Amino acid sequence: MATKAEGAEASTSRPRRRSGGAAPSDSNTTSTRAGGSGGSGLERVTVNLTTRSVEALESLVHLTGDTKTDAINKALQVYSYLQNLMNTGGALYVREADGAELERLRFF
Repeated sequence: MATKAEGAEASTSRPRRRSGGAAPSDSNTTSTRAGGSGGSGLERVTVNLTTRSVEALESLVHLTGDTKTDAINKALQVYSYLQNLMNTGGALYVREADGAELERLRFF
């Protein structure tokens, strides 16, 4: 699958909050920073994954050979990039197969 991004300039501004002004709830997550003040830059996070997310994670691990941690780290980086792209007026297009039409992806 080929992809094309438009308006991919990185934004240093904070992401927009969802309507209502409140940040999404983190009631189902916990996190701790590793290494204290000197730190290794790692943060341990516990999340509850839906069945669909577990299946996607298992598929990624199988397809890439990455560990679950690496797959989740990469997925979060891609998601952040896509949100910044969309928030700054950019667009993402995909082509399912050779010769197929480009389709604009929309996130809800």
